[in-house]
Amino acid sequence: MARYSVGDKVRVRAVFPPTPPTHVRTPHYIRGCVGTIERICGEFGNPEELAFGRRYGPRSTLYRVRFRQVDVWPDYDGPAADHVEIEIYEFWLEPVEGENAA
Repeated sequence: MARYSVGDKVRVRAVFPPTPPTHVRTPHYIRGCVGTIERICGEFGNPEELAFGRRYGPRSTLYRVRFRQVDVWPDYDGPAADHVEIEIYEFWLEPVEGENAA
């Protein structure tokens, strides 16, 4: 069951164990950024575990999250409406306080 709904604001975790990471699918440049859930893609195996042949762990919800480019790259000088969408697993996301419906 998905924790977040389309339209919810989320923050990508800035730090995620293990430290240092061994195999991480979430891009470093997006960590700590706030975006909006654009789509729920479904439940899949954790690619950070699958990379090591661990195929039988729990499945996790994958979301497509939309970020304003100016929020990702502060020096971005393109149109304010430009955005980037990234698919991110639920365990990398945190709710943005006061932004999401109960």
